[in-house]
Amino acid sequence: MRAESPVPDVEAPRDCPLCPRLVAFRRQMRGEHPDWWNAPVPAFGDPQAWLAIVGLAPGMWGANRTGRPFTGDHSGHLFYATLLKFGLAEGAYGETPEDGLRLAGCLILNSVKCLPPQNKPSPQEIATCRTYYEASLALLPNVLVLVALGRIAHDSAVRTAGGRLAAHRFGHFAEHALPDGRILVDSYHCSRYNQNTKRLTAVMFEKVFARALELRDQISSVSLP
Repeated sequence: MRAESPVPDVEAPRDCPLCPRLVAFRRQMRGEHPDWWNAPVPAFGDPQAWLAIVGLAPGMWGANRTGRPFTGDHSGHLFYATLLKFGLAEGAYGETPEDGLRLAGCLILNSVKCLPPQNKPSPQEIATCRTYYEASLALLPNVLVLVALGRIAHDSAVRTAGGRLAAHRFGHFAEHALPDGRILVDSYHCSRYNQNTKRLTAVMFEKVFARALELRDQISSVSLP
C-alpha cells in the first residue's frame, strides 16, 4: 500500500484523461503489467515541508511500478540514501512503499505524474501536468527551498514561480532567487545513466542537499525578529 499524498485534494485522478499519448501508454502498461501501479503518481512527503524536491516523471520500473516516487529502480538508492544522510527521511529504504520510510521536512513533486514513453514527456504534456504541480505547491506554504532534478523540473519550478527561463539558466548546483521568494537549487537527475556516466556522483548530489539545508538556516535566521 503506497503512502498517502500530503496534498490529496489536488492529485490527478487514477484515470487522468488529459494527455492522450500518456493515456495510451498507461493502458499498454496495464495490459503488460496488471499488478503494477500504472497511474499518475502522487506527491510523497511531509505536508509541513520546508523543502520541495521537483522530479521529472515516474520511472517505468520505479514509481510507475510501485506508486511512490524514486522507489524500486536504480535512482532510488542514491536518492533516499542522501535524504537519510541529511535527516530529510526517517527509517530505511526498502525499495517498496511498504518499507515504512518517511520524509521529514521535505516532499517530492514530479513535473509529470504519468509515465512517458522513453522517459521523455512532450512539451505539451509537461505544460498540461504543470496544473497539478502548481496546485500542489500552492498548498505547501512552508516551502522555502526547491531542489530541481534535471532541466524539465527546473523549467517547471521557474515557470510556476513566474520567472523567465532566460534569466534562470539550468546548471548543476546553480542557485536561483525566484520571483515568489523561494530559492531554487539545480541538480542533475539521479538517473542510472547519469550515475553510470559519472555525470552525477554521490558527492555532487549530497552537496546540493547540504546547500539546501544551509539556505533554510539562512532564511530562518533572517526571518527571526
